[in-house]
Amino acid sequence: MTPRFAISGVGVAAPTGIGVGAHWKNTLGRRGGLRRIAPEVHGGTGLRVAGSVPDFRPEEFVSPQIRVQTDRWTWLGMAAAELALADAALPEPDADRSRLAVLTAAATGGNEFGQREIHALWGKGPRAVSVYQSIGWFYAALCGQTSIRHGVTGRCGVTVAEGAGGLQAAAAALRLLRRGGADHVLLGAAEAPLSPFALVCHQHDTLSTGAEPAAAYLPFTRRARGGVLGEGAAMVVVEDADLARRRGAQVYAELAAVASTHDAHHPEEPPPDAGRLVAAVRSALDRADVVPSQVDVVFADASGDPRWDRLEIEALEAVFGTAAAPPVAVPKTLTGRLNSAGALLDLSWAALSLFHDVIPPAADGLDGIPFRGALDVVRTPRRDTGLGTALVIARGAGGFNAAAVLHAPGGHR
Repeated sequence: MTPRFAISGVGVAAPTGIGVGAHWKNTLGRRGGLRRIAPEVHGGTGLRVAGSVPDFRPEEFVSPQIRVQTDRWTWLGMAAAELALADAALPEPDADRSRLAVLTAAATGGNEFGQREIHALWGKGPRAVSVYQSIGWFYAALCGQTSIRHGVTGRCGVTVAEGAGGLQAAAAALRLLRRGGADHVLLGAAEAPLSPFALVCHQHDTLSTGAEPAAAYLPFTRRARGGVLGEGAAMVVVEDADLARRRGAQVYAELAAVASTHDAHHPEEPPPDAGRLVAAVRSALDRADVVPSQVDVVFADASGDPRWDRLEIEALEAVFGTAAAPPVAVPKTLTGRLNSAGALLDLSWAALSLFHDVIPPAADGLDGIPFRGALDVVRTPRRDTGLGTALVIARGAGGFNAAAVLHAPGGHR
């Protein structure tokens, strides 16, 4: 019998809320977190709007000893990890954790920490630089600190593939579980790119310079002028579905398959066609033994840049056709694009969508604006539609493409 793998815990610290309950409630209520960036933060970058988590209290999740060694991106990720493990009701930390793995994705790392220490270096000299500089910014800090915090002695690792990194980490989780290398995987990512140095690093023409939160990020529309950055974290616990049920865990969804490709075209510019993205989607569907007509909802990458949006529309039309394409969900318009954490947040939304049989809505700033092509983008929650299978698409700067297929608990209907 082919093993199946369950998502049994979800932890979120995002612009839509902290904790799975608040996050889901705010998502359905279209209460997002796109806000204007303070002038002292955006400087001269031209970026004016981002998704932020204003009510996050790191002291509730991270000890003072660890906070001094790390920065906000690690705090957000550790909070999401704590929430996911609690939601999955795994054994207490004093139990054997050699069969638990921690796999994360990263894109920006601890930019805020690094910025502060650069100031110290040039303002006061080398002796003023923190002894934690070498680990505080490091892209593996979240994975390492989370492993230490929860006594994890199993496999740990980090995937770096920008916005596609979260799904590539999910692929690694499935490989590890299939090979028997772990019983449970804590899978996730975090980003906190809203410091001046981080914004300079991200400054690119694919990002919106709009000043109004409701109009800055309008993917798939003729008013689209780019995406917006967001901070936040999402973590999920993945385990063998039979094991999850034997221990009485709540199963949100089953993670069936992940596939990835690369455009091999240009470090920044879009490829001439959507061929490699189409290949990733079709490969994920094939691995999940799913035909396109069985997909009930697509959680789109939704770049917001017209060139990249056009390619994603091309890919969806190539896979599904134009007559019977599934609804497209873009709840990330409530949060902004969270780089490596964005794919994990979409994966979490997809799992919650299948569990509750509700397709989440786009931000209300998209109301009344026509979408390009024949896309059926979901504007308001769609309930009780009989969701059985969801597709998640993610792309990363540099040419990364990834797709994941999820089923409702018990398999696709």
